[in-house]
Amino acid sequence: MSMGRRQKHQSPLWIAHDELAPSPGHRFYETLNALLREAAFDRQAEALCAPYYEAAHVPGRKSVAPGVYFRMHLVGFFEGIESERGLEWRFADSLSLRQFLGLPLTQRVPDHSTLSRTRQRLPLAVHQAVFALILGIVESKGLLNGRVLGVDSTYLRADASMKAIVRRDTKESYTEFVTRLATEAGVPTPTAEDARRLDRQRKGKTTSNREWVSQTDPDARIAKLKDGRTRLAYKPEHVVDLETGAIVAATVHSADVADPASVETSLTEAEANLQTARGVDAAAQPADPALPTTVEETPPAGGARLRRKLVADKGYHKATLLRQLKTQRYRTYIPERRQAGRRRWIDKGGTPTAVAFHQNRARGTRPLGKRYHRWRSERVERTFAHVCETGSARRTRLRGRANVAKRYLLQAAGANLALVMRTLYGLGTPRGWADRAQEALGALFGFVIVLLHWWRAHLPLRLALSRSGAVWGPPSADLVTWPATLRAGA
Repeated sequence: MSMGRRQKHQSPLWIAHDELAPSPGHRFYETLNALLREAAFDRQAEALCAPYYEAAHVPGRKSVAPGVYFRMHLVGFFEGIESERGLEWRFADSLSLRQFLGLPLTQRVPDHSTLSRTRQRLPLAVHQAVFALILGIVESKGLLNGRVLGVDSTYLRADASMKAIVRRDTKESYTEFVTRLATEAGVPTPTAEDARRLDRQRKGKTTSNREWVSQTDPDARIAKLKDGRTRLAYKPEHVVDLETGAIVAATVHSADVADPASVETSLTEAEANLQTARGVDAAAQPADPALPTTVEETPPAGGARLRRKLVADKGYHKATLLRQLKTQRYRTYIPERRQAGRRRWIDKGGTPTAVAFHQNRARGTRPLGKRYHRWRSERVERTFAHVCETGSARRTRLRGRANVAKRYLLQAAGANLALVMRTLYGLGTPRGWADRAQEALGALFGFVIVLLHWWRAHLPLRLALSRSGAVWGPPSADLVTWPATLRAGA
């Protein structure tokens, strides 16, 4: 066989479809497409997005299909792509992903500007409805219980720099601010180095969100990240089903909102998602007759729901919050912070608050409460690892809390689909499926090697037995040591 050489050639003007080299496809995305097709994902997504587009008979360019838009962002989670430009390049470079979108070879992949315009056109409520739609797929596979909920939050780095912050009152940048302070301190013509030296020695130095705001992203807030750095950030909060690991709600708050202030919004969203996924009207749900109801546990008007258990860390512990959650039929398992002195309840709601506080403390010390806290530290943190680290959502490339929340909801929806794939097929990412194929091939190759070694070891014996009058036994056997009956038979 002679060696082929790479040469320049002119591409033909017309190519028949059957002459194109077919793509082998990706088994993971083919299986995921079958899962979405079973749930009629495209039809329901189009019904959700239809009110925000013109009627079908109106002339003009057709928009990107909602199923294509949402699938591209789901692949952003599975492939760990954080930017929409990266999504465009990845889909344009892969035939298997084009098959996942259902795009023919003659149609161009939607570019990043199309994804951005589509995201701006569709409100946050549509993205929340799509998240609940995928949560319905999780529920249909038996992976959504909703009895024990865990809640926790983390920080996302905003797409804005600390160098771009300005004061809210004077609109001065930080450099202009410290230069003015140096001038007021008596330095006639302060240089940048003089201003920095004075700023380091300044007493009571703070960078508060009440005084500073970002010009690049006004919704971002100054916060201290997990690694100790001070950056502009957002705060996503997960509500997770601790029995299965499914994300029930994923809300994005401002980074300066405290955990006790944001948890009620997240729980309200989680309750709505649970009812939507199960197709149940929350107002029409009957009360549970097996649960006793006291005066303090009176359910809210409009019908009572089943009691749920809520597990959180000590950052969510607040006496008034415990009383409110109890009236909303949540059984809390929240460890309390250390506090010196005696607690007072007069300004916190009186006896009902004290009762809720001590009941929460007693539940946390029991074996069941300790087990729930182990689940929270393992399973809630695992969702952040999947979405923020594996899914590359720790650093957002969008600006504005609404835009960040839309993208983050689709990341969390991808994590729920990965949970379904992992439960049904053992692996939840395309890389895992590829590694499993390599492991299977390696195991097959190892089995062939062992079989060849066994054949080589027993080949002399088979050759000896195939001769007429050959001795029965291994070739190296000593006939003197054999029993008399065997020697006679030989």
